[in-house]
Amino acid sequence: MEYSISQVARMAGVSSRTLRHYDEIGLLTPSRVSSNGYRWYGRRELLRLQRILLMRELGMSLGDIGRTLDGEIDELTALRRHREQVAAEMERLGRVLHTVDRTIAALSGCAAMSDEEFFTGLAEAKARLRDDLLVRYGERAAAHLADAERVTSGWTREDHERAAEQGRRLLTRMARARERGVAPDDQEALDLVAEHYQGVRALWPADAAAYHALGDLILDNPEQRAIVASVDPLLPAWLAKAVRAYAVYRLGYTGARSRRE
Repeated sequence: MEYSISQVARMAGVSSRTLRHYDEIGLLTPSRVSSNGYRWYGRRELLRLQRILLMRELGMSLGDIGRTLDGEIDELTALRRHREQVAAEMERLGRVLHTVDRTIAALSGCAAMSDEEFFTGLAEAKARLRDDLLVRYGERAAAHLADAERVTSGWTREDHERAAEQGRRLLTRMARARERGVAPDDQEALDLVAEHYQGVRALWPADAAAYHALGDLILDNPEQRAIVASVDPLLPAWLAKAVRAYAVYRLGYTGARSRRE
């Protein structure tokens, strides 16, 4: 028996767009494509999709999933590699958690923090982010942060707190959408991300490629991830996917796919 792409999407709880993306990167190829361009899937493809979704739940990248299913690496090796990545991330999170907690508490009015402490913590966070951008993405990405710093150089503490509160309200709306089952590439999600993108554009000239890279940064940078996770622990992964989807579907990004997609 064969199933259409919409039937498979409904059964598996994913979007048709996701299935088309899996086809494009060679992760899940339909059993056949009809003359009118419709994709059809058989039992073999459904079983492969089941394994893909299971490994995605474990947090494995699509690249590792593909190599595992194609026999290039075994599943145990892939999971061990992923565990090492998770352990490294936990270590990084541990180093910055105290500063992040104090900053969040101060911004929400739950703890007192002097102006000197506030701006010292802000400068330290920017320095860590600058170093992270330089290592991960090179000089161009670090230059974008410098652009943003020039825009905000005259901001007062109240300006920073106002921007943080606006960002938190947007993250809360995103978290509610995620909780309602809105997929990261649904129109509702993309409309929410459009507000995020406009906020980014107000600080630095993010093109499609740069904004797509922010998807990885949300997951890879401990402080950025912690800020998003403080609203909803499951939101970082959802937002990262939504940002990359926005870059592709609204900004026309056509570059190499992210390793985390």
